[in-house]
Amino acid sequence: MQNNIEKILKKHTIIPVATIENSSQIDEYYALLKTNNIYCIEITLRTSFAWEAISLFKQKYGSEFSIGVGTITNPTDVKKCIEIGVDFIVSPGTSTELCASLNNSGIPFLPGVATPSEIITGLNNGWSYFKFFPANLFGGRDALKVYSSIFSAAYFCPTGGINHDNYTYFLELPNVLSVGGSWVFKK
Repeated sequence: MQNNIEKILKKHTIIPVATIENSSQIDEYYALLKTNNIYCIEITLRTSFAWEAISLFKQKYGSEFSIGVGTITNPTDVKKCIEIGVDFIVSPGTSTELCASLNNSGIPFLPGVATPSEIITGLNNGWSYFKFFPANLFGGRDALKVYSSIFSAAYFCPTGGINHDNYTYFLELPNVLSVGGSWVFKK
């Protein structure tokens, strides 16, 4: 299901979300994550350097890390992920075209949802694993507790407003397999 995204979510309860501006951050983030015994990274498409950063991180550390791409919003981005050979894809939301590309990519993927309608649409696509985004704007932990009783087949990786002080509270929920956030990189 979803090209086996469940395996990645269960293996990596913390998925650091990185916005990389330059090549020096690649080694810096690698060292920081490894020091903290974290072997996973989601690199966002929020900078002009992002695709190069993803390729470099994959070349240098792909044997040790699960490397994902975040902020995927269209089929062209999915094609680039296939070319690079990333380990997983994360999207802030979905569209009909994006759904088809994700399903056919062969790469584990995590589509973004926030509302009950989006969760129902995802479940109707045969999906069970979702990025709950932005968690802090859509009810956070309280919303996920409600979703647990309504959508028993749905599991989440909340991002947005997750930080060092609250991530463990999210991980206590039975429908949360992992959490994502950039707090890991903050000094």
